[in-house]
Amino acid sequence: MDFKNLHFPNAPKIRTMPPGPKAKKILAAQASTEGNAVYYPKILPFVPDEGRGATIKDIDGNVFIDFYAGVSVLNFGHSNPEILKSATEQLKKLSHSLDFPTVARTELVKRLIARAPGNLKDDSKVVFGGPTGSDAVESAIKLAKFRTKRLSVIAFEGSYHGQTTMALAATAEKKYRENYAPLGPEVHFAPYPNTYRNAFKEEDPKRCTRMCADYLENMVEGGESGVLPPAAVIAEPIQGEGGIIVPPNDFLKEVERICRKNGVMFIVDEIQSGFGRTGKWFASDYFGIDPDVVTMAKSIGGIGLPLSGIMYRKDLDTWHPGAHLGTFRGDAVAMAAGAAAIDFADKNKLLEHVNKLGETTMKFLKDLAQESKSIGDVRGKGLFIGVEFVKDKKTKARWKEICDRIQLESFKKGVIIWRAGAYGNIIRIMPPLTITDELLNKGLEIFAEEVKAAEKSLF
Repeated sequence: MDFKNLHFPNAPKIRTMPPGPKAKKILAAQASTEGNAVYYPKILPFVPDEGRGATIKDIDGNVFIDFYAGVSVLNFGHSNPEILKSATEQLKKLSHSLDFPTVARTELVKRLIARAPGNLKDDSKVVFGGPTGSDAVESAIKLAKFRTKRLSVIAFEGSYHGQTTMALAATAEKKYRENYAPLGPEVHFAPYPNTYRNAFKEEDPKRCTRMCADYLENMVEGGESGVLPPAAVIAEPIQGEGGIIVPPNDFLKEVERICRKNGVMFIVDEIQSGFGRTGKWFASDYFGIDPDVVTMAKSIGGIGLPLSGIMYRKDLDTWHPGAHLGTFRGDAVAMAAGAAAIDFADKNKLLEHVNKLGETTMKFLKDLAQESKSIGDVRGKGLFIGVEFVKDKKTKARWKEICDRIQLESFKKGVIIWRAGAYGNIIRIMPPLTITDELLNKGLEIFAEEVKAAEKSLF
């Protein structure tokens, strides 16, 4: 398929400096009627009106290149016509069925199990719950506690798992947790092997892996660690909100080994990294691991429709009917869209496309980093890429302010990008996977121009 036809032509196209007059009115109305917890429009004054592929048109007619994809919700693009057709046909027939079986549900489950990572492939069970990733995390931890009869959980520094009580308890970033303690009981955090910056100040991948693995093993087994025997260890195979942190190749195998040795369930959170985002269906496949449970959400709904679920080993399926519920666990429209999205990806060799564009993007950004005074690190897989900005490449002092400027100025030029990291100093490059070479290159050139302009102004 020629992905070019999926997008608005001639993007980006700025007709009125955003926010335009219509956008200003709507933003003002939102500010006066919605609560202070609203976040995204306080960073970018954006009022989207229509999306196609990897492009979005705002209410004033400006057309933007989308470099954030709803934070991986729209992996298959805005308003993908093939997926939209399946969703519309299902909507005309039946939209909701709790967990009564439908053809759409059965087809999606079949496709998910066939693509599950590791030993879960063709040998797992699926449970849907509430429509958010947080709910998927809740259900995964609930299953682990039920199976092991233990209460404690180990997560990792830099992790993000959601906003409900247990998911938030397993989220490391203080800005999300402060003012809400106590959350879930007995959640402990182990160091994650971010080789660019970590508690051990160790840049060598093998030594960093060994240190982090030894620390985790002592937490699980050490009589003086203060950690009760855990029900589960939960990890993102590539951390998303933490800053697109890719662990060394053998670290997650070490986590799996420690879990197996100690009867601990290994939960892998693929909510942001799954569904082709990294160039593999699940990021776990890069690391050769066999998770006990995989959490899924975001792009599982195919075209931005809310849905979440978990896949897990068949032998773990001993909980009782109704052990995990959710009113929207029967969203037949989202399930039809999810199945259609998988078919679309297969038919159009989407993963090959992602890997090709990922390689060219990484080369572009690493070349830019060589010229740049402020880009400290570039990392990622496929179209899941993080660019970390620092004030000084030697001290690695984080630099949020330059990211603020680059994000806003790129927006004014027609490229929407989003940040990550506890300090807001990492920019994510994660467009819809259907983006074309042309659109990607245009967006990257604008981004590079704004990096250079910001450095010239701020240094």
